[in-house]
Amino acid sequence: MTEKQWHECLGELVRDYIRSPELEFYFSIKMNKPRAAVMVKQQSLFVRHRRDCWAHVSANCPVLGVKQRILEHEYEEIIRDDFSDYGHLHLIIRQGKSVGLEPEEIIHAEPLPETLATLYAWSWMTSEMPWTESLAGMTITEWCNDDRLLGDLGGGQSTRMAKKWMEDMGFSWKEIPNLQAHSQADEKHSDMFLPFLAEHATGNKEAPAIQAAKDSLAFNAMYRKGIALAQEKIPL
Repeated sequence: MTEKQWHECLGELVRDYIRSPELEFYFSIKMNKPRAAVMVKQQSLFVRHRRDCWAHVSANCPVLGVKQRILEHEYEEIIRDDFSDYGHLHLIIRQGKSVGLEPEEIIHAEPLPETLATLYAWSWMTSEMPWTESLAGMTITEWCNDDRLLGDLGGGQSTRMAKKWMEDMGFSWKEIPNLQAHSQADEKHSDMFLPFLAEHATGNKEAPAIQAAKDSLAFNAMYRKGIALAQEKIPL
């Protein structure tokens, strides 16, 4: 497929994902601070784990251009970008303060069963599968925050959740820096790896890469459903 065709293919997968029952459930949960704290803790595990996963993709990939692009991506996530001088985990810690969490509670968060299963799945995908497949599986999760693609469906994950935090708890953008950043930063990250899929995920590598993207979205849906189930148990 061409770069444009990859964009259309992955875009349709993400649009199906955002309309899935798991995501509808995830966005249906009314927020209060204890419920929001569940999300913050699990998101901190998600963000840290992705650093390992991107490192696996790079280690398995012989293409220097892909390694360079991953380093660019990870510099913005871990070191500095337009949204933080200390990396995106710092944004989560700042957002955690808005719901009463201390940094230590976020750093030492325990994974929900669904979170643990999802992190194991992504770890296996990125360390054991061919790099073209793991690249597709990782990059498509960035697309889940792309408002350009999902604007007519209410926006990407971060934009929709930001609206919930503001509507349900009266928060401002300043109080939700992680959601604010990812409602914007992942538009850039969505586009970063399309040229490499068009160049390298060709022939008999194309279908497995698409399947890996589908599987990764299924993992993401399970992770979000787990958060919603835990939140639902907490009284309003």
